[in-house]
Amino acid sequence: MFKFVDVIVKQNKMSTIEFNEALIGIENNLHSFAMSFTRNNEDAKDLTQETMLKAITYRSYYAPQTNFKAWVFTIMRNIFINQYRRKVKSGTIFDHSQDLYLLNSSGDSLNSPLQSISVKEISTHINNLDGEYREPFEMHFKGYKYKEIADHLGIPIGTVKSRIFIARKKLMDLLPEYNYSLN
Repeated sequence: MFKFVDVIVKQNKMSTIEFNEALIGIENNLHSFAMSFTRNNEDAKDLTQETMLKAITYRSYYAPQTNFKAWVFTIMRNIFINQYRRKVKSGTIFDHSQDLYLLNSSGDSLNSPLQSISVKEISTHINNLDGEYREPFEMHFKGYKYKEIADHLGIPIGTVKSRIFIARKKLMDLLPEYNYSLN
């Protein structure tokens, strides 16, 4: 049995109605994917909505007979990465609460004893990784792109991706209490 999205992909051209129906058909999948990024239901809804809007806006860039779901998921991933980078660069926290609670209390939670212990524990495990995994992981964590890491270390991009993946996997195994699960 074929899903609607599968039928559309086999056609040469998608009408606006078909495109919109295919997009609505994967909305729940998009929300789940957004949750894996944001870990917050409201932010996930916002990310899903922005992704759908951007997909509709750039509908003409979709190449028929390609994987529609992957195309939309890539849009979502790119939106999230760009938003994250903007937030990190600006260092801005928007507080929409009535009493500005977040602005008044944000400094307290950043320097809590529990947070200090967590940072030390994670840092210790990162420092204990083999150098071949630690260095690409740390560079990626600091915001370097795969190409920049590859050029700096003089290794292929595929090796960089593999080493970062292995480092993440090792850290997840060593720090199971920090793993996040949707289940």
